[in-house]
Amino acid sequence: MTPHLSAIGFHATDPEALSRFWAALLDRERADDGTVLPPDGEGFALRFTASQEPKNRQNQAHFDLTSETPEQQAATVARALELGGRHIDIGQSPEESHVVLADPDGNEFCVIAAGNKFLADTAFIGAVACDGTQAVGYFWSKALGWPLVWDQDEETAIQSPRGGTKITWGGPPVHPKNETNRLYFELSLPADADEESEIARLLSLGARRTETGDLLDPDGNEFTLRRTEVSAG
Repeated sequence: MTPHLSAIGFHATDPEALSRFWAALLDRERADDGTVLPPDGEGFALRFTASQEPKNRQNQAHFDLTSETPEQQAATVARALELGGRHIDIGQSPEESHVVLADPDGNEFCVIAAGNKFLADTAFIGAVACDGTQAVGYFWSKALGWPLVWDQDEETAIQSPRGGTKITWGGPPVHPKNETNRLYFELSLPADADEESEIARLLSLGARRTETGDLLDPDGNEFTLRRTEVSAG
């Protein structure tokens, strides 16, 4: 049984503040522990853990937020700035139609212009856009059981069979990774699943296990595997 992408995790210097920012920007509910819940119970949550490691490089992954109209794009940008986000320059040209911002902890994200066909019929978080190889796109397609919806010029993208947010990898050149990612994937298994068998399957697909037991995908990106808790009663 393949695992479920249950959350995108953030290592944050102020988890509570960052949780409030993203809940307000995405108009989502928060759990008691600060987890930002998926809007329909089917997508992924956002989970925030404390870390005092400084942000020294551009993240390996960021969100692309979609817009249905130019007015909605402008409203999303204005709302993000009101909540504590800021404009940043990552080398984008003035002609580009998307707006590049950072959240209060410095994590980059883009607000995409209306009319983007690749992100049509996805979700408000249209994509989790990752720096990564074609091989890692293939790995995650098999690991999650999500079909490839783009595979061209070493760029890949996958999407749940139910639709929603796409996960994309931009292909080479891939920026060197010399520290723990601030964003990571959290996978969940059913409570009755055999965790070691699933880890063995992921390893056979190209994942690696560190000496401390942490899991890495083929590009060296950290991810976690947890068991779904059974509700009492």
